[in-house]
Amino acid sequence: MELQLALDLVNITEAKQVVKEVAPYIDIVEIGTPVVINEGLHAVKAIKDEFPSLKVLADLKIMDAGGYEVMKASEAGADIITVLGVSDDTTIKGAVEEARKQNKKIMVDMINVKDIATRAQEIDSLGVDYICVHSGYDHQAAGKNSFEDLATIKRVVKQAKTAIAGGIKLQTLPEVISAQPDLVIVGGGITGSDDKQLVAAQMHRMIKQG
Repeated sequence: MELQLALDLVNITEAKQVVKEVAPYIDIVEIGTPVVINEGLHAVKAIKDEFPSLKVLADLKIMDAGGYEVMKASEAGADIITVLGVSDDTTIKGAVEEARKQNKKIMVDMINVKDIATRAQEIDSLGVDYICVHSGYDHQAAGKNSFEDLATIKRVVKQAKTAIAGGIKLQTLPEVISAQPDLVIVGGGITGSDDKQLVAAQMHRMIKQG
């Protein structure tokens, strides 16, 4: 089980500072969609250059032109790129094909997918690397979490690794771990803490103990 830090509400300078604090305790650093919108793919390159031993995920939430956008993210140094599960199969296939050429990985974000079980099976057959259940900000505000969806994809997915994102904090982490995803994605649960390093270290220890 791996830990991914999601950076959503920072600029490049702040991102570097946060990652420096928690780098020993995370496996993947995510350049979140808001950061990509504010800073562009420069943010991906800046973090990869500064922390070459960490895997960097570019949360592009690709909806179209899968191959092209994966190519651009790869050029910037991304190791993993996200595509939306609600996008067309041809978009996902294009993303996977380009990722294979570039030796990168594709994560499909299932945010807003209505029939999780059916779509997860379809996506799994397209050769993606990760399938992620995700309660976005708006879902969390409405009190929705991803645990049920994680159980669903764990049941039907045969090849891809599973990931969970959305509102995970230190107190909810044991419930997440018991569901046994391959990847746990934490944003504000770390970045919003007074002592980011301490919280990241605790989460890392709990996740590695499984």
